[in-house]
Amino acid sequence: MARVSHKKVRQLLDEKRSKITDRQFFTSRILAGHFEDIAAAQTRRYKYNRRVHVYLYWDHKDSNVACTDNTVIKINCGNKIVTKVRGRLERYKIISGLFAHELGHVLYTDFLARQTYLRYLEHEKWFPGPPNLKTTADARNELDLWSYSKAEPRNLQMIQYIAAFIANVLEDGYVEARVLNQFTGVLGCSLEEMRQAQYEDMPTVEQLIEKEDNGECHIFNSILQIMLSYAKYGQIKYGSVPLSDERIQVIFDMIPELDTAVTTTYAKERWQVVSFIMVRCWPYIQEYLDICKEKQDEAAAAGDSTSAGDVLAGFLAGIKGSSEAGEGDGTPVAGAEKGGRIANNSKARSETRAMAGAEDQDEENESGEEAEKANQSGENPDSSQTDSESESDQDENSSPGNKQQATDQEGGRIPFHQTESVSEPVGGEFEYDTDYQRHHYDQAASDIDRMLERMAEKAANKQLENERIQELNDAAQSISYGNVHSGVTVHVHRISEVDEDLENQYNAVSQPLLAISKQLQRSLVQKLKDQQRGGKQTGLVMGRRLDAHALCRNDGKVFYKNNLPNEIPRISIGLLLDESGSMSCGDRCTYARAASIILYDFCHSLNIPIMIYGHSCEYGSGVELYSYAEFDSIDHDDKYRLMDISARGCNRDGAPLRFVAEQLSKRPEEVRILMLVSDGQPSAPGYGGTAAEEDLRGIKQEYKRKGILFVAAAIGDDKQNIERIYGDSFLDITDLNELPVKLTAIIKRFIRV
Repeated sequence: MARVSHKKVRQLLDEKRSKITDRQFFTSRILAGHFEDIAAAQTRRYKYNRRVHVYLYWDHKDSNVACTDNTVIKINCGNKIVTKVRGRLERYKIISGLFAHELGHVLYTDFLARQTYLRYLEHEKWFPGPPNLKTTADARNELDLWSYSKAEPRNLQMIQYIAAFIANVLEDGYVEARVLNQFTGVLGCSLEEMRQAQYEDMPTVEQLIEKEDNGECHIFNSILQIMLSYAKYGQIKYGSVPLSDERIQVIFDMIPELDTAVTTTYAKERWQVVSFIMVRCWPYIQEYLDICKEKQDEAAAAGDSTSAGDVLAGFLAGIKGSSEAGEGDGTPVAGAEKGGRIANNSKARSETRAMAGAEDQDEENESGEEAEKANQSGENPDSSQTDSESESDQDENSSPGNKQQATDQEGGRIPFHQTESVSEPVGGEFEYDTDYQRHHYDQAASDIDRMLERMAEKAANKQLENERIQELNDAAQSISYGNVHSGVTVHVHRISEVDEDLENQYNAVSQPLLAISKQLQRSLVQKLKDQQRGGKQTGLVMGRRLDAHALCRNDGKVFYKNNLPNEIPRISIGLLLDESGSMSCGDRCTYARAASIILYDFCHSLNIPIMIYGHSCEYGSGVELYSYAEFDSIDHDDKYRLMDISARGCNRDGAPLRFVAEQLSKRPEEVRILMLVSDGQPSAPGYGGTAAEEDLRGIKQEYKRKGILFVAAAIGDDKQNIERIYGDSFLDITDLNELPVKLTAIIKRFIRV
């Protein structure tokens, strides 16, 4: 391939980079690999040996944001939480935060405990034990729950689904607190960015009530949304709803249990809280499930086979800020459950707890009549107003009636001395602990630039590789193959872009092969260095100079001589592999692939140019050439392409041999070696016997005059025929394990060391 100027390459890179869309960037394997590397770096600290895989996709219709099964992290980069923000940098921060959240589940969530809990429910048991019921109403709720679960099979299915969802709500709060405590760098900062975006997207209690009134959700949806807000952020977005609201009070009554769930490092304690919530909220849950069953029955009557669980999942999908529950079976990393408790938004939680306590105190002091007045008015008895806020309210409610109403309810407000611990219950802003300042992660832009450059480079390499493939095919058509190949078409195939599967396959088999390559290199490298720089050669049996330091030797090797620096002849290698169907016998193709990997690494490490081709004829009389390695690799991924070496069809050796010899003859090196690896003589439609042998002998003689050295390695049972064809160029490989050793030995011989 003709050399491409640096200027043209730079222009090509800039062009490719400018065309990369957000969808392409955020779903690329490069970004996924970036996250996988981060995960690997963080999991190593816990001696978590399994590699976490990341799958990024773009589906704006999918309500799911992210999930994990302890092995794979899936992130929907097309979700509204991502796409609603402007700018690639801001979107990257949100996606990084989603990744940090799911990595927290991988490290700290007990997926096995989830399975155990759901199995216990099938037998009317609580795992790890019964919840701590506080009231007689709780006891009645528990009995009703078990009775409901036995009534219909679908009832149990829905109860399990609700329990799993509640557990995920609590788990979200726990893992985020854990990540924020453990990772103060990129993971923690990205998670903070994502949390802020999710919190701003959460509806207020006032908005939830409006949805209920419009028939868009059920009161239990609202309770779950408020529960999630408290579990993750330690605070609730009230809007203008008073603290006496039923939904808020349900959460206030469960604050001690919720605090336990999101701060304990022991999964069993968290599941006991799940059981408590199930019992405490059972009247809401039962009504909720009955509605789901009605919807399912209506769908079934209309011919839809949607299950009750699917209907329930659709209802719960409206909860903002929650991730999809995973289905894995893993356990937390070693040491994850040590420590007992973790700090979690202490300021925000203390303020919410103060609100709950103040409300309880007011309820004790209010008479039934005063409480009724407060409920009818809709006034928030626990809200304290600043002077500016009071002035604003006065402007909006300037009528005498409104002023009188406010005056009448003044006695229901909390004392002024208690208002310092009470935050304004009009939500929407994200609050940080005042006693903790996180370092901002300012490398996001550079990370994006680096990955965009890699993507542009990959796209440019693909284009250049496609141009190379066209050049190779043009070169194949320009060669005269002789009368014996008249009417034969030659096609050159090459993988333009190496995928992850080939990389994984190479990494799976290459380690012992590369070790052999390094061993072969060690036997040669030092000799090459000595020959290049010259110097003293000792341990000679004969000579004119005695080595005084060796006179004590008994083997007579007491002479030495001085060697002059010697230039190592430049060498290039062409390897042509038979990929006929018979190569599948006895794993011959596997050995040929292994030998290619070793030889490629050997030559690459010693800066010896090498090209590797395979050939077969699968389609009629056409010859199929497969380019695995070229002299001038563009994307440096040729070693992965070697994994595509396979047994395919027939072998029409003459045309491939001429093509590779022609390419090799254009090389500037002093020594050019063409190695053939085959398990038999040519056999293809219209090509075989004496005519084929004469063709091969003629090609050998022609290119031998052009300085090409031939080596034919026979690895099959047809060694005699191959030896007859290639004569002194024949190399017998009886033991396939010796193939790479003997091929590298050929190279050593030609460079005279």
